[in-house]
This record gives sequence, C-alpha cells and structure tokens, in this order.
Amino acid sequence: MAGLRGFLYGVALLGLAGCNGSAEVNDLQAYMDAVRARPTGSIEALPRFQPYEAFTYRAAALRSPFQPLVKLDLQAHKKGSQEIRPDELRVKEFLESFNIEVFAMVGTLSRAGVDFALVSGTDGVYRVKVGDYLGRNYGRILAINEATIDVMEIVPDGDGGWLERPRSLPLKERS
Repeated sequence: MAGLRGFLYGVALLGLAGCNGSAEVNDLQAYMDAVRARPTGSIEALPRFQPYEAFTYRAAALRSPFQPLVKLDLQAHKKGSQEIRPDELRVKEFLESFNIEVFAMVGTLSRAGVDFALVSGTDGVYRVKVGDYLGRNYGRILAINEATIDVMEIVPDGDGGWLERPRSLPLKERS
C-alpha cells in the first residue's frame, strides 16, 4: 500500500513539473498581448423609439375595398324615376339591418313547392324565399335558383329619384 501511495505522489510531482515550462506558452502570451493592444470598440446606444399612438378605424360604415365595385349604366339611367319608391311604411325585416355584402348563398331547400335559399350572414345561416327583403338598400328577392339569388335593390339617384339596381348572390363554393 505504501508503494502505491509513493507511485501516485511521483506521478503528481511529474505532472506539476510539466506545468513550469514558461517557454512553451510564449506564443499564447504573445497572441494575448496582441489582442489586448487592439483598439477597443464602442457599443452604440439604443435607438429612441417613438411612443405607440393608437389608431381608431373610422371606415367601418364604408364599402369594403375587397368587394367589387357596382357598375351602374349611367347613360341608360340618367335620372331616377319618381314612380319607383321603396315602401317606407312596411315593417323592416331582420336581414335588412345588414349590408348585402355580408351575405353569401350557401344552399337551397324546397318544401311544399316553395323554394328557399340559405344565406350565411354575420352570425348564422338564414332561410329566405322569393319576396323577402335583404340588405340596407331595400333589396327584394326576385328569384332563387340552384346557383344564385337574384335581388333588386332600390337606391337613391342623388336627385330626389330612385333607381332599381339588380344584384346577384352566387352560390359560395366550399373552400
């Protein structure tokens, strides 16, 4: 046991003697001196950020820029007719409180010989038939077929008269 202990002390003494060689680390010392001699850089200050300004969207009542423009043939209808008028005295239906652009036809039904269309609106699917009103411009449903709902809207012409404007709601394909 004493021999083993003496052997271990000898190995440790040899290991410590190997660490003395200052001539062996001269290249490392020269590199470190060269790095320390380089000019020191400076860190740029953080840029000043502008405070956040809240944006209030005020164009909610305007036409959506993603909807196609409605083209009116102004040459054929220079002036609206005084005979065409919306029925202001009738009770408005629920679906007249939304823009017609929010509706999309999603299907059809037929019951007892009456054709119905299913339209997807703001918060659900609604069943409509010919004669029902749809949209804010007094749009009345004229025809329902498997691919479209034909609606006739009554819009003001700007001169005190009214114009009839046909619209179609195509069947929305699955996406």
